[in-house]
Amino acid sequence: MKTTVIIVRHGQSTSNAQRIIQGHHDSAVLTALGEQQACKVGKMLSGLKLDAIYASPLKRAAKTCELIVETMSAHAGAEELPPIQTTDLIKEISLPLWESKSFADVEAQYPNEYKAWRQDANGFKMAVPNADGTMSDFYPVRDIWQRARQFLQPLIEQHSGKTVLIVAHSAINRALIGAAIGLGPASLNSMGQENCAINVLNFLEGWEAGAQLESLNLTSHLGEALPKRKAKFKGPRLLLVRHGETNWNRDGRFQGQIDIPLNENGHRQAAQAGEFLKVVKIDAAVTSSMLRPKETAEAILQHHPQVTLKTTEDLWEISHGEWEGKLESEIEAGYPGLLAQWQSQPETVQMPGGENLEDVWRRARKGWSSIVAAYSELSESTESGESGAAPTVMVVAHDAINKAILCQVMGLGPNNFWRFKQGNGAVSVIDYPGGPEGEPESVPVLSAANITTHLSGSIFDKTAAGAL
Repeated sequence: MKTTVIIVRHGQSTSNAQRIIQGHHDSAVLTALGEQQACKVGKMLSGLKLDAIYASPLKRAAKTCELIVETMSAHAGAEELPPIQTTDLIKEISLPLWESKSFADVEAQYPNEYKAWRQDANGFKMAVPNADGTMSDFYPVRDIWQRARQFLQPLIEQHSGKTVLIVAHSAINRALIGAAIGLGPASLNSMGQENCAINVLNFLEGWEAGAQLESLNLTSHLGEALPKRKAKFKGPRLLLVRHGETNWNRDGRFQGQIDIPLNENGHRQAAQAGEFLKVVKIDAAVTSSMLRPKETAEAILQHHPQVTLKTTEDLWEISHGEWEGKLESEIEAGYPGLLAQWQSQPETVQMPGGENLEDVWRRARKGWSSIVAAYSELSESTESGESGAAPTVMVVAHDAINKAILCQVMGLGPNNFWRFKQGNGAVSVIDYPGGPEGEPESVPVLSAANITTHLSGSIFDKTAAGAL
């Protein structure tokens, strides 16, 4: 049974607005904007049946949760919601030496520790006093990862098959998501979390099997199509899009490298993606040269006529070989047990007459790296002619190749292939703070994943499950 966990960050607080580090400090309250953001989350979640609600006891998160619940309860025909439960396990990261200080002051006073916090989260430590006057090393990021696991494991067991809402903070939310999909503390700064952003995790087989990340850092309910790019980021922003629906997606037929075009709904999804990204300044676009992503890209670029679409075979879908054109029932009949192996241990499967995931990983790495490298060099002059701005590049491809790219961006191997959901017409956002390689700050940031709100108005991906 699928257990769905919805994770929300609190709304803007007074300390957020003043650029003050909060951690466990509890003097900050929601700003007027923060309260509005919380109500917008409640409106977005209205109509959902929640089986349990958990919140951090810190004021900014607790108040956000209260406003979400009040807004949901005010919705016409709303079901009675469960009581809010608070737990210290999902308090924000503890930064005892820095709390209540401004980011600027901390960076000036603790330059080495601040740099480690941003670039070496797993190794980041503070020397804190013990009760007896001695000093001990405290690892704040390792601590929240431990708390995240300690909280999530019993929660998934207790609420198996249910839907749970969690309202907490930026760092602990990233720890919850990271721990669930197999990432360690080093990944803290590789994920985005905006105020009142929504994230969705699916546990399909319990805690031990890990989670599927259905979506990360959704902000469209707040009036922001995509999370804002950080001002300090100097590298390119890449928008990774999956093609719209085909008849074979709808029917659950494996298509792979057979060049199936979009169906009527797929064209509609491409147009919806185009409307969604109409307000985004796109400087360049690259697509798999196969028909379904190319048609999707062309529809989106109708709103960006100045952009020339480039194509590449490096972003082609996985070759399913002899499976292509077949339904799951036909594959199971012809290749007993191999489909189940693909669904549970995909990295061990060689497609009969086709590729394996190592092949896909190599192609994805080559194609993605070449795109990032090419457009990292355009920070001084983008294709649209604007000088001095890092470009935004749209990349349109397929389910398997997109999953491989997302895994590589997050440092995960082929055994984690199923960790990321990719809906037809979905948009993911990857930012490069300082370029594709070199300095630690150049490590990519997954700023959002699998945005499909423009297709259904829901936080959930309702596109065709489909085959790859």
